[in-house]
Amino acid sequence: MRISVVDVGSNTVRLVVADAEGGVPLPVHTAKWRLRLSEQVKPGGRIPDEAVERLADAVAGAARSAARWHAAGPLAFATAVVRAAPNREEVLRTVRERTGVELCTLPGEVEAELTFLGARRWMGWRSGPLALLDIGGGSLEVAFGRGRLPDFAASLPLGAARLTHEFFAGQDPPSPELIRGLRRKVRHQLRDVAARIRWEGPRTAVVTSRTFQQLGRLCGAAPGRHGPFVDRQLHRSELRRAITRLAELPAAERSRLPGISAPRAAQSLAGAVVGHTAMKLTGLRTVTVCPWAIREGILLRHIEDGPSWWAEVSRSAEETPEPVPLRIATVQN
Repeated sequence: MRISVVDVGSNTVRLVVADAEGGVPLPVHTAKWRLRLSEQVKPGGRIPDEAVERLADAVAGAARSAARWHAAGPLAFATAVVRAAPNREEVLRTVRERTGVELCTLPGEVEAELTFLGARRWMGWRSGPLALLDIGGGSLEVAFGRGRLPDFAASLPLGAARLTHEFFAGQDPPSPELIRGLRRKVRHQLRDVAARIRWEGPRTAVVTSRTFQQLGRLCGAAPGRHGPFVDRQLHRSELRRAITRLAELPAAERSRLPGISAPRAAQSLAGAVVGHTAMKLTGLRTVTVCPWAIREGILLRHIEDGPSWWAEVSRSAEETPEPVPLRIATVQN
C-alpha cells in the first residue's frame, strides 16, 4: 500500500509519499513548493486571491506527483495560516474545484495528537511518559502522554510567524523592549499548560517542526545531511545564548548562521523565544529533536486505524470553528 500526505503550512506545501508495508511508513518520495503564506497574511487575516491561486497550483502539483508514484489520493490538510483565515471556506473550495483534492483544516489539538503519535513511534516505548512541543508558523502545539496517543493536548496562538508579525514588524532587529514584551505574552499564554507538564514530570521531552530543527542546528546539533538517526539534543542554556545572537542581527544576516534558512530567518528569533520560554516554564533543560511529526502521525493513523479515521476527522474538522486561544483537550486512547 502506498500513501501520500500533503501538508499546507505557513511557508511551504510539502508532499510525502510512503510505502506502508509492515506497519511502518517508509518514504519513497518527498517534494515541496515554497509559498511563504506567512509573509503575505497577517495573523488571522484574509489570504489574498493570488496566494490562493498559487496554493491551488501547488496542491495540484503535489497530487500529480503522488499519482506518478502510484499513491492513492493525498490526505491533504492545512495548518493555522489557513485555519484562522476569514476566507478559509473559500480557500478550501477553490482548491477542491481546481484540483479535486479535499483539503481540510485540522483543529490545533488534533495536530498535537497526530504529532505526538509520530514522536511516540519514533522514540519508542522506552521513552516513558512523553512531553511534546511543536512550533509552527501560526500556533504552538503541546502534548503529554504515557501511551500511543496523548493524555492531553493543547494548541496556542504562539506560532513563530504570527508573533513575528505581531511584535517585530517594522523593527529589524527588534529592540530589547519588544523581545521582553513577546516573552511576557508567551509566559502568560503558556502558564496553565506549562504547569500541567511540570506536574506530570515527563521522563522524555521531544520537539518537532522545522523551527526547532533549525534552532537545534544553530545550537550545535548535527546537520541534516547526517541523516535522521543521529541523536540531536537541544539544551535550554544553548538556546538562551542563541537568542542573544539572533537578537543582535537583522533577518538578512541571521540566514548566515548555521541551520537558519533565508525563508525562516525573520521568524527565527520569535521561534527561539517561544522555544526557550516553553522549556523554562515546563522545567525542561534538554529536549530531543525528533524528525517525525504530524505528517508521519497521519501516515501512522492511516496504517493503524484504516482509511475511515481520516474521513471522520476531516469531516468533523470542517464543522468545528476556529479554537479559542487556549484550549486543552483530553484525548481518549
